Amino acid sequence: MGLNNLRTLYQALVLDHASHPRNKKEMKEATAMQTVHNPSCGDTVNIFVKVQNEKIVDVSFTGSGCTISQASASMLTQSVKDKSVFEALEMTKIFSDLAIGKEHTSDEIEKLGDAAVLTQVMQFPARIKCATISWWALEQALLKKG
Repeated sequence: MGLNNLRTLYQALVLDHASHPRNKKEMKEATAMQTVHNPSCGDTVNIFVKVQNEKIVDVSFTGSGCTISQASASMLTQSVKDKSVFEALEMTKIFSDLAIGKEHTSDEIEKLGDAAVLTQVMQFPARIKCATISWWALEQALLKKG
């Protein structure tokens, strides 16, 4: 895919998820929940996860922040739903690695679903936390779910 096509896809997906977030709601029956706040920009994301038999059967988020943070949270919920806890933790690692410049195979990046386009934001260091805040919250929620 050409660079211009990738930028267009990135912009379209981010704007769509920010304008029409998926799974943006509080979940009363969550088995784990985590809030992460970025004081430097004001983004706050609350991740709610319902895990049964080590599988994510439902995931949602609430919070406020910039377009990128809200779109990333929306994409995350779609990407990890119906995944095992192990798979979701692997996805959070891949996403975090990409944020700090570590490389992954295209097969590993594809595991992120639509969220893979957010790797484009990694070109702008000031926006990396915006893209990763929901992924950090998910990782923390899954690690403490027990």
